[in-house]
Amino acid sequence: MTPKAWCIKALLKTATDYLAEKGIENARLNAEVLLAYQLHTKRISLYLNFDQPLTEKEVSGYRDLIRRRLKREPLQYITGIQEFWSLTFSVNPHVLIPRPETEILVDQAVSLAGTLKEAPLRVLDLGTGSGVISVSMAKAVPEALLFATDLSEGALRVARENATKHGVLDRIQFLQGDLFELFSVQKPVFHLIASNPPYVCTHEFQDLSPEVALHEPRLALDGGKDGMHFLEKIICQAPQFLRPGGWLLLEMSPYQVEKAIFVMAQTGVYQNETKIEDYSHRQRVVMAQLKPNGNI
Repeated sequence: MTPKAWCIKALLKTATDYLAEKGIENARLNAEVLLAYQLHTKRISLYLNFDQPLTEKEVSGYRDLIRRRLKREPLQYITGIQEFWSLTFSVNPHVLIPRPETEILVDQAVSLAGTLKEAPLRVLDLGTGSGVISVSMAKAVPEALLFATDLSEGALRVARENATKHGVLDRIQFLQGDLFELFSVQKPVFHLIASNPPYVCTHEFQDLSPEVALHEPRLALDGGKDGMHFLEKIICQAPQFLRPGGWLLLEMSPYQVEKAIFVMAQTGVYQNETKIEDYSHRQRVVMAQLKPNGNI
């Protein structure tokens, strides 16, 4: 018996129905992305070639991708890429998948960089992950010198790959270590410190989607009992490493914003605390400026 011949249109419909039946959200989008990836083409090309027949090898490879997705492996880990700030970044299970909310932090950091006249402008990206913050800033602010840290060597390999891909590796120093431990407090050097630290409450992991809970690195997500463990440490330690008038920018859960503002106020060294909303109009980024004598 001759195996059934598949064309793009029929295979997409079958895959979409199957993914939807198994509870995969945005089933059509998933089916299209995976088929485009399998065929080494763009999604729009699928629609331009609906009647194109597929080889047994292409269909078999596509089935393997669908099986991976049914195990709730994130689409981005399967394809190995994620768009962020109009740039394409490589991702794998060593790094958190970049979210649109972090673009808000980058937008604010780039805007602030334009107001800081000192040169060279020194920027620190704490917990860089895939490097989206430091690489995006390096692309947008050519005069900046960037430092990016992470505990995970696997994450740093991905970040270096992304910096190389976008031609900014020579302007970012990648360092393995925990938060500020690699830097001396003797002479504050950073004009701007930005971070998207782990801020998921430990007890919330049971409520996360399988894509996140089973596949994304817990090291990049778990912020302790109330999600504030790393946020508090950064807020309290950053003044030792910021130049007077420098800025700290942090991404966090909307439920942590007021706590973060309170911790900043308790230190007595910050001013101009500002809350920034994300695309869903929820407060997501907090930024504050170090007072002129904040690190004395």
